[in-house]
Amino acid sequence: MNRILSILPLLAVAALLGFGAGPAAAADDIVENAIPAASNDSTDPTTDSAAEAADEADEVADPEAAGMIPGEIPRPAKTAGQNPPVGIVIDGENLHLYEEFLSPAMQWVVDRGVKMRVGPYEHVYWPKPLRDATEKWSGQVELAPDGTHMLNYVAGIPFPIVEVADPFRAHKYMFNYDGAQVTDDLDLRNFDCETGIIGQDGSPVRVERNFLFDHFRRLYFTSRLEVDPFPKLDSNKDKARFKEALYTMIEPFDLKGVGQTFTRYLDHERQDDSWVYVPQIRRVRRLSSAQRSDALFGQDIDMDSGGGYAGNVAWMDWKFLGEKVVMGSFHAEYMPVVWGEPSGDFVQDDLWEPRDSWVIEGGSKLPQYAYSRRVIYVDKETYFITGADMYDQSGELWKTWVNNFKISRRPVADADYIAPHARRYWPSLSMVDVQLEHTSYCAMPSHRFPGETGWFINFGEEAGTSEDFFELSTMISAGR
Repeated sequence: MNRILSILPLLAVAALLGFGAGPAAAADDIVENAIPAASNDSTDPTTDSAAEAADEADEVADPEAAGMIPGEIPRPAKTAGQNPPVGIVIDGENLHLYEEFLSPAMQWVVDRGVKMRVGPYEHVYWPKPLRDATEKWSGQVELAPDGTHMLNYVAGIPFPIVEVADPFRAHKYMFNYDGAQVTDDLDLRNFDCETGIIGQDGSPVRVERNFLFDHFRRLYFTSRLEVDPFPKLDSNKDKARFKEALYTMIEPFDLKGVGQTFTRYLDHERQDDSWVYVPQIRRVRRLSSAQRSDALFGQDIDMDSGGGYAGNVAWMDWKFLGEKVVMGSFHAEYMPVVWGEPSGDFVQDDLWEPRDSWVIEGGSKLPQYAYSRRVIYVDKETYFITGADMYDQSGELWKTWVNNFKISRRPVADADYIAPHARRYWPSLSMVDVQLEHTSYCAMPSHRFPGETGWFINFGEEAGTSEDFFELSTMISAGR
């Protein structure tokens, strides 16, 4: 049983993954957001020179020519001019000047040694499939009276217009976050995670363990936008929203062959199913919902914290706390990730930019949940979570989740494909325990595989993302 529990937190890496660009914010006194411009949806270039030109022009200069609404012009964060100047580095010495742009836990992270290179704000365009789905179906969506689930939702952003006075404002933003996970299927290959004690005064992380993974795959059965059939698969006997699987584990040696499958259901009252196979004891075990927030045996990552929040929206009581401009890493320059210098070598050394965000608090309805509350920073333009702070049952600051996004038409420069529009990729992620001064951080893909593309989004069976991959029998065979 200890072997099973020891890998549970690392499985949270699998829970974070959902990709795409979400809607932009609107400047209106009555509503907080509306349907924004779309990105270019051109077909893949057929020549090397055309491919290079398309990759450099992820965001076109002529909105109308790209199919955007005429007159909709990308705008910077509304507080531009008061933000940290482009080109500076936020570190422990000047933290006092810019702490208002960081969450409480991120202030601790910077004070401990992480440096933030400030880049310019960049607009994130909305993929045309997401825009089209939102325009087609959002008008019919309703929120249940208790705020736990949606009625008549098909795909896209369910609530592109949210009134400021809406008592369920926070709930709708979180459902929009859930709807912005625009990927029909994905395959992430060859990535690793390290865990250890954070260094001090220029010393590096004291790594305690390294975990190396073969594949993480996810398949959406509903809310599909691009890959036929859409908006839903014809076969869905389990009534799942999506399924995902993480296997096999390559390292460490004593956990080699371990795998996990996971199902989230359309029924908001039904708990997720998560199964772990441990070949060393030839057992398959089911993980309970109570374990979703647990980080055991020296790890820092829990399943519910993936991506900032990976639980079911229905499982939280949500509260709107306000608005804040926070620094976020949305346009990473490096893939694979480049880590910072010690003692900040557990967070990416990449560009950070000011992002207008809604601040939302979530308190779990699940008994024996580890956190008393989560404070989540939801980007207004994309509905991506910039980061999240977690608090213990005494109300003390405990952990923070750090996201690192790259929005591009291909994950690496030499990838052998170019997506029809810019997608969201994750060069890295970090979870930091500020109480224990401990961290777990992942490189996706790992530096140990030079030339690895890593990410294959909406390739379906061509990349191995078939329904069979998520079966227990397939996972067990792969782990033997």
